Amino acid sequence: MPVIKTKGAASSQGFGEFAKSAVVPTYIEDVFSTYLTTGTGSSLIVNNGIDLAGKGGLVWQKGRNSVVGASSNTLFDTARGVNQLLQSNSTSAQISASGTLPSFNSNGFEIGSNNNLYVNGQTGVSWTFRKQLKFFDIVTYTGTGSATTIAHSLASTPGCIIVKRIDTTANWQVYHVGFGSATVSAQLNLFAAPAVASTVWNSTAPTSTVFSIGTSTDVNASGGTYVAYIFASNAGGFGATGTDNVITCGTVTGAGSTTYVPIALGYEPQWILTKKVSGGTSGWSLFDVMRGWVSTLNLNESLLANTADPTDPGQFQPGSPSATGINFLGDSGVDYAYIAIRRGPMKTPTVGTQVYNAVTRTGTGATANITSVGFPPDLVYGQRRTGATSSPALVDRLRGSNDFILTSTGGSSERLGTNNVTTFNMDGVTVGTDFDTAAFNTSGSTYATWFFRRYPAVFDEVCYTGTGSVLTLAHNLTVVPEMIIVCARSNLYTNQYVYSASLGNNKYVELCQTSASQTDANIWNNTSPTASVFTIGTAINLNWSGYTQVAYLFASLTGISKVGSYTGNGTTQTINCGFTGGARFVMIKRTDSTSNWYVYDTARGMTTLTDPYTPVNTTSGETATLGSVTTVTTGFALNESILTGINTSAATYIFLAIA
Repeated sequence: MPVIKTKGAASSQGFGEFAKSAVVPTYIEDVFSTYLTTGTGSSLIVNNGIDLAGKGGLVWQKGRNSVVGASSNTLFDTARGVNQLLQSNSTSAQISASGTLPSFNSNGFEIGSNNNLYVNGQTGVSWTFRKQLKFFDIVTYTGTGSATTIAHSLASTPGCIIVKRIDTTANWQVYHVGFGSATVSAQLNLFAAPAVASTVWNSTAPTSTVFSIGTSTDVNASGGTYVAYIFASNAGGFGATGTDNVITCGTVTGAGSTTYVPIALGYEPQWILTKKVSGGTSGWSLFDVMRGWVSTLNLNESLLANTADPTDPGQFQPGSPSATGINFLGDSGVDYAYIAIRRGPMKTPTVGTQVYNAVTRTGTGATANITSVGFPPDLVYGQRRTGATSSPALVDRLRGSNDFILTSTGGSSERLGTNNVTTFNMDGVTVGTDFDTAAFNTSGSTYATWFFRRYPAVFDEVCYTGTGSVLTLAHNLTVVPEMIIVCARSNLYTNQYVYSASLGNNKYVELCQTSASQTDANIWNNTSPTASVFTIGTAINLNWSGYTQVAYLFASLTGISKVGSYTGNGTTQTINCGFTGGARFVMIKRTDSTSNWYVYDTARGMTTLTDPYTPVNTTSGETATLGSVTTVTTGFALNESILTGINTSAATYIFLAIA
């Protein structure tokens, strides 16, 4: 009797549907999402932008704290239907549980009242995989007990296949190209190392159209019912040209707990599942940048696919993401298999609110959520408006929450606090009592907090380690950077150098100083950045061997952002940024003489000449009646009558503006 392949609730996503989607550009944000939730005990709709109702896919969920105690990894998919859950840390059969995941939507899914993540105070994470050729497929089938093949619609050779019997208890069987042979299998629900099991995959590697199953009852009992999750590897198919890779299944050999091994993916990852192939047993460790997979190792948050623990008790640390792959850490001589997924978004933004927003508020001195940002922020810049003096501070997702850099005169290298920005959320951040910086939440003081999201052609971030030799560093801005801000993280120097295309590749200004532009060939090595790399010279301040730095890169995108320069005229003038709704954020610095860095935004007001500004490089807080910059339809306008420093006749200035 032949194997009966079924598609369940996702029958519309057959091969023809896959083929049809290939002619339309697809991006990683269309097919994959990590989404963080906190239960409130009421309706919880996850709008993550993934069309599950029309395209089909998988939702994998895990609790992150202990409000409900142990929290299994629960998997729901459109092929098996709503409210049908499997647990990757258990051999249990499929459980039909009303109110667990009651709907797959065109823009995400619903978390029902019987789902642990619904419970008030329970924090959780959901990873969503949409069906898409050259990324991910789901197949359901009925076993025969005889070795055979199962057709799939991945349109490329799978790098990993995970099969679970759903009608009774059984181990989760995993094929991975990194195991070295189709005679080897591992169990997603166990710590055991991969081992020879020729009856699982019939000792036959998968192809671009089928995968093989043997006689093991875990994958092919006569009359048994099964679901298979199929992952592509380096198959292309994404981006405007359809050639970009977004998922990689591979292996890496560790070199010890302090020695990084670079994994060249060709992209910056946002998610990884990894498991030891040799060197003993291990859990299946899950990391993602939304929870915290960062360049500061002790801040990484690990979960295990094979336990119900709310965290990974072993705290395996796989290193950190880089602009082109992973700086991997693992036991010396031990092989690890992994699945890595590319960071998004890949599409350029269409409105400025996708990239930037600002929130004004009064500090509470107690843990608080700053919300209504409109996107999950990557960079947070906070400054006290009123109250005692304090330095502005930079915190970003890639370096990790609570790792702050001060930008007032003299600047600071990175400091690890505990009470400023404590977590990055889907629509803002959580702030603590703020005694580390006073830049976010001191009781009774008023604050402006500026939020930025990394987007192609507008804003990117790169963390790097100095070598003492000229560095050529990859970035993912996709266009030539016009402004680069480099801040020291771990060295003794606290300089914060700024590259401006308007000044050229042999000059710089400092974010934490009032100084005019300076000439130094050792800063940018007299080398202009390109659409793929930027260059750091041998200056010890930003390239001391073994010490870390962070670079923020900005560029102009029509209608969204503008990096530019102007010459003051001593009266009034309009700076045309090519916007249609006016600038909402403007940062200005005079470059031919000393001056502060002035920041203006519409959250505090840019409609009258006396609306406030704040200086980036001082602790003085907001100046409430010396603005002189207003928003106009095409960009922003300058008037010297209030603040002479922003439009002095014949003076030269650089600026960053966002619509």
